[in-house]
Amino acid sequence: MADFSRLPGPNADLWDWQLIAACRGVDSSLFFHPEGERGAARSAREASAKEVCMRCPVRAECAAHALAVREPYGVWGGLTEDEREELLGRARHRTPTPGATSPAPAAAPAPEPAQTPTATPAPAPTPTPHN
Repeated sequence: MADFSRLPGPNADLWDWQLIAACRGVDSSLFFHPEGERGAARSAREASAKEVCMRCPVRAECAAHALAVREPYGVWGGLTEDEREELLGRARHRTPTPGATSPAPAAAPAPEPAQTPTATPAPAPTPTPHN
């Protein structure tokens, strides 16, 4: 379920980007999978949805919105559910479809070497009152 606590308050200006979205007026079933859709059918539908997103003038705003509210369903801003989960670091484990190939897992980034401080950090500045 989407985390509605992350949504902004009732301010239409924050949502104006949706008025010029390329998906406006397109059948929403292109962007949201039906129950049980898997494999090639799901990949084809997602690819078609992404084509709409790629020509959208507000794709970045849409993707940012979906990531900010952790939208759990559909294609938003050219990102699928699984792609958003991966970006958020919470990859879901979808049951693989027999015969379907999955991408190789990305290599984990190398840990950064431990750094030893060479000097004592400077104290934080003391705030001065403004009159």
